[in-house]
Amino acid sequence: MAAKRGRTGQRLELGLQLRQLREGCGLGDRGGGFTRKQAVQGLRISEASLLRIETGALNFRNVGDLRKLLDKYGVTDEAVIEALIALNRESGHQDWLTQFRGLMPAGMPGFVGLEPEARSMRAYHPTLIYGLLQTRRYAETLLELHKPVEETTSEFVRSSVELRMKRQEVLTRDDPVRLRVILGEAALRYPIGGADVMREQFEKLVKMNSWDHITIQVLPFRAGYRSANDFAILDLGDGLPPRVQIDSAWGATHTSEKRREVDRFVRRFDTMTASALPPEDTPQFLNQLEREL
Repeated sequence: MAAKRGRTGQRLELGLQLRQLREGCGLGDRGGGFTRKQAVQGLRISEASLLRIETGALNFRNVGDLRKLLDKYGVTDEAVIEALIALNRESGHQDWLTQFRGLMPAGMPGFVGLEPEARSMRAYHPTLIYGLLQTRRYAETLLELHKPVEETTSEFVRSSVELRMKRQEVLTRDDPVRLRVILGEAALRYPIGGADVMREQFEKLVKMNSWDHITIQVLPFRAGYRSANDFAILDLGDGLPPRVQIDSAWGATHTSEKRREVDRFVRRFDTMTASALPPEDTPQFLNQLEREL
């Protein structure tokens, strides 16, 4: 039995079902479904709002608009209507992420909300330890280094670290997310804090790499393809499209479910997986770095 989805997952499920209904319903004698512009005619929502609903970023504020939309799509089964209304209602409730939304750059809350919904994740980080693998002290030191540049506060650092630790629960829950990470050698050699901070971080990576659901590979300094930017790919399962997350130079986070974009980053990841050291070599590599501290 599938676990109950969180708020973000519920919005994604609602949006996917509504998009399928819109694209699958008849349109007069021509068939072929409605465009979003046609679908919102006579409703109090805009075409842009329907797009955000269908992509899981928003839910209906007024259930009357949802009922009208379902009527337009030809949905007459009251059980289906009530199930979608209940899904819309549940997806609008606040969740654990609400208290942290002000800490994250544009686009990031949606991605973080997706992490607990993922069945598996693949991530590449060339210059820093991936957030879901960081120790508390590594995260604290990193954010303190950024504080004068980004003009953040000590409270911001504290809350951001708590958020990062909270996100890591997807790896330790009863049904953990399967995670495969490629770390650039620079991410492991870039000193964050003193030797004790890095030693603790290396030990955590070795421990997590031993877990059945986590695989960590190192992409060493040698010739071969490597992506210049970090990214993560989420497989959401249950018919939901996979998503890719990319950080922009301006600090915002872009998340896409477009098949062409997702496939491009899957190819990048697979190419680097083949170039990286085998997962069984990761402990030896980290132990050597620890001895060099």
